[in-house]
Parts: sequence; structure tokens; C-alpha cells
Amino acid sequence: MALKVAVQMDHIANINVAGDSTFALLLEAQARGHDLFHYTPDRMAMRDGAVFATVEPLQVKDEAGAHFSLGEKRRIALTEMDVVLMRQDPPFDMAYVTATHLLERIHPKTLVVNDPAHVRNAPEKIFVTEFPELMPPTLISRDLSEIKAFRAEFGDVVMKPLYGNGGAAVFRLTADDLNFGSLYDLFATTFREPWVIQQFLPAVKHGDKRIILVDGEAAGAVNRVPSEGDLRSNMVRGGAARPTDLTDRELEICARIGPSLKKMGLIFVGIDVIDGNLTEINVTSPTGLRAIKRLGGPDIAAQIWDRIEEKRALV
Repeated sequence: MALKVAVQMDHIANINVAGDSTFALLLEAQARGHDLFHYTPDRMAMRDGAVFATVEPLQVKDEAGAHFSLGEKRRIALTEMDVVLMRQDPPFDMAYVTATHLLERIHPKTLVVNDPAHVRNAPEKIFVTEFPELMPPTLISRDLSEIKAFRAEFGDVVMKPLYGNGGAAVFRLTADDLNFGSLYDLFATTFREPWVIQQFLPAVKHGDKRIILVDGEAAGAVNRVPSEGDLRSNMVRGGAARPTDLTDRELEICARIGPSLKKMGLIFVGIDVIDGNLTEINVTSPTGLRAIKRLGGPDIAAQIWDRIEEKRALV
């Protein structure tokens, strides 16, 4: 049965089709005969408890520069949809949080992927701390004395925003780095929230592995290797995608966190692992599907749609 699928995303005109996981999901949905509708988060509204959006019928084609066409705009109640894909990119700010509150009003009668309440309650750099035995030593704070004590204990650390994304504002500080005071002042001025300070893992030069889990089960992975002279392995920051297999330790990590992800309705999740250490659990708008398939890995978009269709059949 064809499903009515609305995708809540940053405008499709601005995506890089070669690497965009939302686009991979749309291509697969269209191939299965589902009806697609596009809208951006600013087109949502709630009137007397009912949630609406101004949507456009969407068709997609795997051709850069001619990858989409949109039909005539119309205002609908989102309860008319069978599925809503919540796929706008972070930052995870109050606009993002508000979107989860609105979508929570229609879920699960309209299946929202991922479950909006648990997206809101599982910010990637905080949710991961529920599994401290899988992580490198990690501090979340903006208190100078706490940060100094952590640096004194571990020496070489990484400092990054708690709600950052895409590798933005990620800094490595060595034990004798004279930039620490200035960087602390910059973070304190820029970010109202605490930030993350983590023991630096030298093995990051060999890659930061993105592992995709579908409904709590390991589905595939890509190794993201930083470019020369850069700490960050994110592909939007120049990291190179390399094929990879999962180690016993990585399978152990997936088995440990998988039941929690499944219970929370987090169907599409991307975790980051460096040298056997879990560093993030990405639940907002995970990436990696196209790179994994391009490098000879599985078609995870198809696996995701298999699970979505199974869950819709139970409603």
C-alpha cells in the first residue's frame, strides 16, 4: 500500500545529493510507490491543538542540479500523512525543540521518524553519557575549575559545543596549550550552555567510524578519515569516506545501546566510534547512508523503509 510521506527538512534545493541521507530515503520511498510531500520547519503551525503544514508534492531524481520537482503548495493537517520524516539539520536549539513538541501531537497515529519526544530528550552529546563504560573520559561543564581539573588529569583534550554539529567549533588542547584561556573566554561568551571536554584520542587520525543502527540493530558503517592537518573527520569538513567492517568491540557497543534505541522509537541512528570508544549518538538527522552504499556496503535506506512499513502496518 502506498503511504503518504511528508519530509520536514531544510529546503531540498540546497542539499548535496551525492551525500545526503534524506535524499537517499526519498529515492527509496519513491521507488516503493509512496507519495512524497516536502515542507520546511517554518511552514508548520498549530491551531487549537491541531498541527498543520504547508506542503508541496515532491518528486526526486538522482541527478545533481535537477534532483527535485515540487507541485502546488497546499495547507494540510499533518494527521493526513501516514509518515513524517523529521530530517532538518541541527543546531539543536529552541526552534528544533519546538518542532519536536508540535510533531509529538501527531505521533504515533502519524508515524514520526524518529520519535519526536525521544529526539528532544536524547541530545547526542548528553544521551551518550548514559553509557559511560563505552565512552572516553568526558566532562560536561562550563565551570573553569572543573575544566582545569579535567585537563590536569588527562592533559590532551578536545573541547566542543554541547549542541554543535558537523564538526563546528571542535578544538584540541594539549596540556601546555597557551590558547586555553582565550578559548575558554570565547566559549563562555558564545555559548550559554555547558560544553563538552573529552580526553583526546590519538587514533582519530586513523578514522572516526560512523555506524548506522536501524531500529536498534547495526546495519552498516563508514570510516571517516580526517584530512591532513585537521582534527575533524566529518565529511562536510573534508573528511574522506573509507569502507570498513565492524570490530567485535563495535558490535558490542551496538548490542549494548540497541535495545534502548528500539524502545525509544529511534529507528534511524548514527553513532560515532573512535578506537573502540563511543563518542556520540546522533538521533536528529544522521548521515552516512549514501557513502556506505557507494563504498559497497548495504542499502540502509531500504532497511529503514522496511522497518517503517512494518510499523505502519501495526497502527
